[in-house]
Amino acid sequence: MAAAKSVTAAYSALSLLQSCQCCEGQHGYELGRQPGNTKLSSNVTVRRVRVRGGNFKFRALRLDSGNFSWGSEATTRKTRILDVVYNSSNNELVRTQTLVKNAIIQIDATPFRQWYQQHYGIEVGLKKKLGAANAPGDEKQVEEKKVSKSVKDKLKARDVNRSLDSHLDDQFATGRLYACISSRPGQCGRCDGYILEGKELEFYQRRLLRKKGKVAGL
Repeated sequence: MAAAKSVTAAYSALSLLQSCQCCEGQHGYELGRQPGNTKLSSNVTVRRVRVRGGNFKFRALRLDSGNFSWGSEATTRKTRILDVVYNSSNNELVRTQTLVKNAIIQIDATPFRQWYQQHYGIEVGLKKKLGAANAPGDEKQVEEKKVSKSVKDKLKARDVNRSLDSHLDDQFATGRLYACISSRPGQCGRCDGYILEGKELEFYQRRLLRKKGKVAGL
């Protein structure tokens, strides 16, 4: 009698397992969609997708710009995305110019250079333009505009605590800045991030140099 009960329990458990397996993927909360695979393109395209609960996601298919913050200067500017240079998860995402979270990209430095010149009265990235014979401090040798005494005093006060990383100054000379994407373009339809600075910038520059060395060795 006990053996018959155990067999019946085993069959009921097996039938329950089979019924659960046949219902897999039939619930709304188990729904999976195609990845966005947002590409770098001037033909900007963002699709609205209705999701569970009547909410909406914004699936960016193609983007070419975003808002990027400069952490040490506490400022944000909208700028163009120029290139995808590194992705720690997959090199294929670099080759196909796919914009995903934490991808390392290059952005246009012009909006930040203009802001820096207006805020401090100093033009950056002049080392290569003025020639190698100039000293490192020659970034201030730009044509002075006529400004009032109060503006001069304000710029002088700001210049006291001013400091610019040499790596960033070199990037300003090329017109491109390294940045990291912090948003999710396939979920929110935006490509926002921050400029790389300090130890993080040095780390990714080493990674890019190592990557170039491997390619050159092939």
